[in-house]
Amino acid sequence: MKERIKKLLDDISSLKAANKEELEALRIKYLSKKGEISLLFNDFRNVANEQKREVGQLLNQLKDAAQERINELKAAVDSSSDKQETLDLTRTPDPIELGTRHPLSIVKNEIVDIFSRIGFSIAEGPEVEDDWHVFSALNFPPEHPARDMQDTFFITRDPDVLLRTHTSSVQSRVMLSQKPPIRVLCPGRVYRNEAISYRAHCFFHQIEGLYIDKNVSFADLRQALLYFAKEMFGEDTKIRLRPSYFPFTEPSAEMDISCDLCGGKGCAFCKGTGWVEILGCGMVDPNVLESCGIDSKVYTGYAFGLGVERITNLKFKVKDLRMFSENDVRFLDQFKSAY
Repeated sequence: MKERIKKLLDDISSLKAANKEELEALRIKYLSKKGEISLLFNDFRNVANEQKREVGQLLNQLKDAAQERINELKAAVDSSSDKQETLDLTRTPDPIELGTRHPLSIVKNEIVDIFSRIGFSIAEGPEVEDDWHVFSALNFPPEHPARDMQDTFFITRDPDVLLRTHTSSVQSRVMLSQKPPIRVLCPGRVYRNEAISYRAHCFFHQIEGLYIDKNVSFADLRQALLYFAKEMFGEDTKIRLRPSYFPFTEPSAEMDISCDLCGGKGCAFCKGTGWVEILGCGMVDPNVLESCGIDSKVYTGYAFGLGVERITNLKFKVKDLRMFSENDVRFLDQFKSAY
């Protein structure tokens, strides 16, 4: 019997199984009730009394060795099976990390979604424009400083071809091509000849809104902007409108929101005032309506414009505008988890 036990020990140490079926066959062969090890235990009663102690220890060692080897093979087969089940043969050989939306796109989409809930649709136009759509149609006088080289990029020596300085040019195109009522949102990139720094850039992104219909009032404008501020920055957000000047609106105003960092109490971010400016707005000047073929005696309207970078700074606390255009992956990766 000792020779049989020794031979089984050698066999067990070299056992191999490529799959679960082969593993189960080995278990049945050696460890089942009718397996080879069980047969040895049945023959144990025929062993001489003086050898029972030694043979009994060998049998126990054999059984333990068989069980341990079967367990090792089971772990190997399970591991191989898991790898095969998770293998995606359609993937490329090189690992490709998932990207994320740019923070400006995240904020732009959120702004568009908010205004779409109150009836605004999207309107787009060219970035290379002419003087009439950018300035003249919007009541900019010939001597206005925005026409100067310090502010505007002109494409050629012809001063009539330029990069748009605001998305209001899209509004003028919409007013020329559509009849009231008009309710549009105009997102896009704009260009101004400014020195690049942490707080300014030669290109940035705007979203401008235009609503024209009969009996549109400044109260309608204020209510729309209050709704936007609460949806964008939280239900506790307050707004205030300060008198201002824009060539294409009259009356005109700047809108501030209560600082969400200090709750309006005053901090370094809001320069101790408790308020942060986010956009300009006003009632569409009658001259603008008339130049675009809309009867100003029948229709009135309001317009507003906000910088996407400005809102993104407020929402994500980004202190340097240049980070939005440098494509630093370390910066962009911060927006993966939330969006």
